[in-house]
Amino acid sequence: MEVILKEDIKGLGYKNDLVKVRPGHGRNFLIPKGLAVIASDSNKKMLQENLKQAAHKAEKIKKDALALSEKIGALVLTIPAKVGESGKIFGAVTVLQVSDALKDKGFNVDRKKITFKSEVKEVGEYSAILDLHKEVKHEVKFKVVAG
Repeated sequence: MEVILKEDIKGLGYKNDLVKVRPGHGRNFLIPKGLAVIASDSNKKMLQENLKQAAHKAEKIKKDALALSEKIGALVLTIPAKVGESGKIFGAVTVLQVSDALKDKGFNVDRKKITFKSEVKEVGEYSAILDLHKEVKHEVKFKVVAG
């Protein structure tokens, strides 16, 4: 079943993408929640027209994402965490903590656009991937220290 996404969905696609999904997932989840519409001929034509009109706006958004990526550059964040005797963290470092650390440095990145390569459960250096735009990904390094 082909659907047109109305929002960015992690692991599936971005807004206005034409994607193939299993019929049950489309009918029972995506369409009732308003996350997608069936990719009929008329909806495809409307999508093409909307994409033409939105191309200029999309280019500006992409430029803004590239500018933010350049500003962040090789920034290394420091995230304090409560640590036990063996160097393990009580709990784990979350994307919210990375988002807050970026806000402290003056960069506003939504926590939903941050992912880790691996779980952060010990003191050390890690990296997170910022999904700033569908074509702009940026890797930011951060250190977890005892605090």
